[in-house]
Amino acid sequence: MKQTHYHTCNLCEAMCGIEIEHRGDEILAIRGDKDDPFSKGHICPKAVALQDLHHDPDRLRHPVKRTADGWVPISWDEALDETARRLHNIQEVHGKDSVALYFGNPTAHNHGALFTLLPFVKALRSRQRYSATSADQLPHMLAAWQLFGHQALFPIPDVDRTDYFLIIGGNPLASNGSIMTVPDVKGRLKAIQKRGGKVVVIDPRRTETAKMADEHHFVRPGTDVYLLLAIAQVLFEELLVAPGRLDDILDGKKDMARLVANWKPEKVAETVGLPADAIRKLARDIAAAPRAAIYSRVGVTTSAHSTLSAWLVYVINILTGNLDREGGVMFTKPAFDIVALGALSGDTGSFDRYRSRVHGYPEFGGEFPVTTLADEMLTPGKGQVKAFVSHAGNPVLSCPDGQKLDQALNNLDFMVSIDFYINETTRHADIILPPTGQLEHAQFDPIFQAVAVRNVVKFTPALVAKPEGALHDWEILNGLTTRLNRLRARDRKTRLQIAATDRFVRRLGDRGLVDLGLRLGPYGTGGKVLDDLRRNGLHSLPKVAWKVLRGERKGLTLKKLLAEPHGIDLGPLEPMLPERLFTRDQRINLVPALYFRALQGLPAPKPVAPEQMLMIGRRHIRSNNSWMHNSQRLVKGKGRCNAMIHPDDAKRLAVAEGDDVVVSTPSGTITLPAWLCDDIMPGVISVPHGWGHDREGVQLGVARKVAGQSVNDIIGSSRVEAVTAMAQLNGIPVTVEPAKGAKSRKKAG
Repeated sequence: MKQTHYHTCNLCEAMCGIEIEHRGDEILAIRGDKDDPFSKGHICPKAVALQDLHHDPDRLRHPVKRTADGWVPISWDEALDETARRLHNIQEVHGKDSVALYFGNPTAHNHGALFTLLPFVKALRSRQRYSATSADQLPHMLAAWQLFGHQALFPIPDVDRTDYFLIIGGNPLASNGSIMTVPDVKGRLKAIQKRGGKVVVIDPRRTETAKMADEHHFVRPGTDVYLLLAIAQVLFEELLVAPGRLDDILDGKKDMARLVANWKPEKVAETVGLPADAIRKLARDIAAAPRAAIYSRVGVTTSAHSTLSAWLVYVINILTGNLDREGGVMFTKPAFDIVALGALSGDTGSFDRYRSRVHGYPEFGGEFPVTTLADEMLTPGKGQVKAFVSHAGNPVLSCPDGQKLDQALNNLDFMVSIDFYINETTRHADIILPPTGQLEHAQFDPIFQAVAVRNVVKFTPALVAKPEGALHDWEILNGLTTRLNRLRARDRKTRLQIAATDRFVRRLGDRGLVDLGLRLGPYGTGGKVLDDLRRNGLHSLPKVAWKVLRGERKGLTLKKLLAEPHGIDLGPLEPMLPERLFTRDQRINLVPALYFRALQGLPAPKPVAPEQMLMIGRRHIRSNNSWMHNSQRLVKGKGRCNAMIHPDDAKRLAVAEGDDVVVSTPSGTITLPAWLCDDIMPGVISVPHGWGHDREGVQLGVARKVAGQSVNDIIGSSRVEAVTAMAQLNGIPVTVEPAKGAKSRKKAG
């Protein structure tokens, strides 16, 4: 019998509602859910690929162990027991920091994994923690912590009410938004224009978003910081600074004026690639707009001076009075308030409390930058990483120096991956623990609801029951946590506490944790209980949880949310300052010491050698990093793993459309077909990341046929951002040459 199931697509950040027509486990059709109050029927091409992923024959459905004869299935008890025992034994011999952890982008899309992640991290007790954060949004998080007191308190563009939307280094028409959950972004940008507003894009490439914008300005990769400093300088020089009501809680305005005084547009114009008059006009337009929002993403946050650039974007929003006002950038009021709940432990963020062993890189939020991961494994000595745990990540393709990381993973004593694919990273594992698939577990988005352009909430049950013998991510992580804690327990009392915690988590489950968070949130009735938790600490959570879950039911609960299968619209973003600030004095310091020092040390821009070009990345609507290339629906058609080159550069290089070109750095070379296009700035080359699926042992049948090459194989991990040491993935100097004797490859990935 045909049935209709309402779900949320979890293949990017947009949280589009979908309607799935199915007959049992067989998916018949996937359409946009017109009754979803947030996405209103919009979906992108990725949503229909959920069918491919659900039925993918390459998906692992039981734990496997590497043997001399290949991968063999093992039981869950054997897999979890052996994993915990081997991790424990390695730490006993080599120290607690001999085990490293890496969590990939899909972890953020899985609420069960998010809820059980912290206990697992605590059970492992290692400082060797890594994630996609340091190859993506770390500068945004650092700026949020420094300015607003919490690393997850992001100001989100109020795109539905703004009059002027400036996008720097972002392409939301391809990404569907990022740290800005925004389904149907094209429709929303058109609405800005329809009501008389403007959309302006600054990018070295005329992206899909730039093509529909009112203005597009080419800018040289890695020079965002100089452009932003010049815009701030004009604001002060022309008396356009007007923070509005925030002036009463703002410190450092005079310091900011002094810091930018010498960065006149004329000083940076040649470096940036924009005339001084154009820079001045940008500043004036931002200041003159009734309501303006400035937004930046990975083009900025993975560039040479990303720490300063991300901070300056927030600062300009503040200086022009566009923080915390309708149509500007605003803070969300999510039903499951991860910001407030996360602050219960007192951990709102951290930076440089300790440093990495090999390179002395600073931690951020308890993690080291991925730029040191391979060297921590390869460099002998006390504290060398001997074992590795990965969850839903493929750092061999998504992090710099993929070939070095390949080598490092191959030399480990033990590796375990929580993943349902044997990909470029997990092929090195000794044990793989595959969780349920995207439609086999419930979907709730505490992170993306907290960065959405409207306050919305939705919980969707699984399409089908969990297959017999399968485990969800949260069950795997909880199982490992309990086993690790048991191995370290020294007395009966501790063992009883561990058993009680395990029973509590399993009894509560991922649904119970969602219900608890909703009740403790701003639309629930647990405010007093939240105060008790703040006073008594998180150790009292098990006792408090049952009290809350059995208590008053007038506010928002999971039961009420389940009665709304399309989700609930909780209204537009609202002004929330100063109450929402987590700074000690509930004030905003425009110039924290960290940024003052970084600005003092900002070097003059280095000219690019005549024989070199600058390489940037490229996003596509049918892709998301490295993890969707095994869907035929998403990779069909013309190959996308190519080098976008301006025709003037192609003429200089004597390269024609489709000719193979060799792209080189000191770290290595890759060979790709050329795509000649005047949408790229002369002197710049664009190559997408996440491809290169032809490594030995990878079991991704579709992806291997369109393998492409991994751009991160030629991006060295030694090229790091000056303050945080995070990966620099954009603005990489490369040498481009025609491949000898190679012409027009049919397959490009």
